[in-house]
Amino acid sequence: MFDKLEDLIVRLEEILRDLSEPEVANDSKRFQKLMKEQAEITPIVETYKAYKQAKQDEEDSLTLLDEESDPEMKELAKAELNDAKDRIEKLENELKILLLPKDPNDDKNVIVEIRAGAGGDEAALFAAEIYRMYTHYAESMHWKVETLDFEDIGIGGMKSVDFMLSGNGVYSKMKYESGVHRVQRVPETESGGRIHTSTITVAVMPEAEDVDVHIDEKDIRIDVMRASGNGGQCVNTTDSAVRLTHYPSGIVVYSQTEKSQLQNKEKAFALLRSKLYDLELQKQQAAESAARKSQVGTGDRSEKIRTYNFPQGRVTDHRINLTLYSLNKIMNGDIQEIVDSLVAADQAAKLANMQEE
Repeated sequence: MFDKLEDLIVRLEEILRDLSEPEVANDSKRFQKLMKEQAEITPIVETYKAYKQAKQDEEDSLTLLDEESDPEMKELAKAELNDAKDRIEKLENELKILLLPKDPNDDKNVIVEIRAGAGGDEAALFAAEIYRMYTHYAESMHWKVETLDFEDIGIGGMKSVDFMLSGNGVYSKMKYESGVHRVQRVPETESGGRIHTSTITVAVMPEAEDVDVHIDEKDIRIDVMRASGNGGQCVNTTDSAVRLTHYPSGIVVYSQTEKSQLQNKEKAFALLRSKLYDLELQKQQAAESAARKSQVGTGDRSEKIRTYNFPQGRVTDHRINLTLYSLNKIMNGDIQEIVDSLVAADQAAKLANMQEE
């Protein structure tokens, strides 16, 4: 581990030298690549330097304890020694986490699918609320939200909605949201005051580039049609909506949110690429059983991951046994505590798995 850390110090110095060269500054592609690498390496190098300083402080304190005869100075050296040991332990753990293999998709944008499940209109209403929760969270993270497709039910609910989140490290934060979300509450239409349970499914897929997925034109059928609203009412007088059918996988995607057929086609292809890329990721996860042990949850879309209990104002994430009594804040997009807890649990699981190996 320490050889790798020393190599990273050398590499960071090389990057900083390269970035100061005029020819590199004039090559935007190379410049951006080096800036990205610098951003990834710098936190590791800074933590390692702090670790080396703590080790030096430990040695200095031990030397002082051996050489010093004054009782007060010895007590001071002991205190400094204990402080250095605490810092060493903390920094060692930080370095182990920083050196964990990085998910290659962590920096990607994501496409999120929300589907109403069991519970009829109540499930559709909850799907719309979870959609709003994610859009508010995205706003707090300064991410861009772009709706790709949706099907509403006319009373503020959504049978389904597909949208893209773009920004820094979106997948690294959102990837834990895939699975079944369950709501427990008394519906407004329930006269007897009984608590109903409804479900929705969330799928978070990293955005796939052309280089990630090759789509053969012969495998695609493209249909264009008029966009429509509730009850088939025409909301567009031109054939702008686009439906793609991918024969090999059976995947069908639809986009009608833009007035331009070309824009809807681009959105539909983005959604199709991400769906195909996501299929491959799921196959890899299924094949890599050791990797699955080191992940929070299984990645199975049928896994019940979270319950939102409205009568008790409680949200429980079942994968990490986390319960928070701040339902209103969470539904308004304040999910950072949940995200941080899931990231920490995932890192701890991966560390434990590495030690077992």
